Amino acid sequence: MHAHPDDEATGTGGVLARYAAEGIRTVLVTCTDGGCGDGPGGVKPGDPGHDPAAVAAIRRQELEASCEVLKISHLELLEYADSGMMGWPTNDAPGSFWQAPVAEGAARLAALLRQYRPDVVVTYDENGFYGHPDHIQANRITMAALELTDLTPKVYWTTVPFSTMRRFGEAMRELGGDEEQPESEEAVDFSDIGLPDEEISTWVDTAAFAGQKFDALAAHASQGENIFFLKMGLERFTDLMGVETFVRVRDTTDAALPEDDLFAGLR
Repeated sequence: MHAHPDDEATGTGGVLARYAAEGIRTVLVTCTDGGCGDGPGGVKPGDPGHDPAAVAAIRRQELEASCEVLKISHLELLEYADSGMMGWPTNDAPGSFWQAPVAEGAARLAALLRQYRPDVVVTYDENGFYGHPDHIQANRITMAALELTDLTPKVYWTTVPFSTMRRFGEAMRELGGDEEQPESEEAVDFSDIGLPDEEISTWVDTAAFAGQKFDALAAHASQGENIFFLKMGLERFTDLMGVETFVRVRDTTDAALPEDDLFAGLR
């Protein structure tokens, strides 16, 4: 369950590619149209010439290309309007995901859960990982939708260990990422993001699929200015992004922790 086009690649591209390669059906639910992303030529939301509908159309094509790269079995679109970063006027726009009643979104997602009957569900934590309203809403709707079904999947929230965040910071400084950046969906202060390493329950080795993850991010070319990870090059990217980490928040398998497989206890 992801908020925007390109989110599927950033935090879960590795597990999506890995489990698809193992023959597991993968289903991506994307909540918003990404219309608050950059427009052609890097035009920013709210600036003259930024057309959210045109941006959304481009981002859908890019999302479909990313799904091809990651071998995602099914893409489901909830098609809410992108709410933008916290505090933007678009938060209050009619039709924005942030304004959607949780019960409504949960009912729509619950129907998909009943259709696909997943063994594993992945979304963000209660703060949306970094406080983005659409990520927060994705968490709320996912957790509420699960309560509407009789399903008992393992449920995970994405996260990053503090040790990796420190390495990201070093990489950003080396590549000039500490310079002032334009405000955008990806212009985020990373200093308070993540969890202590010992609080992370699940560490999944996805290094063998880092090339697919990198290419999936690159498929979102219209947002390339904001996707810092692409500036690393594949070797550094693999080193920093070759393990994806999660917190297990629901489980009926009693699989031992820490674990190295989202499907531990299910195989």
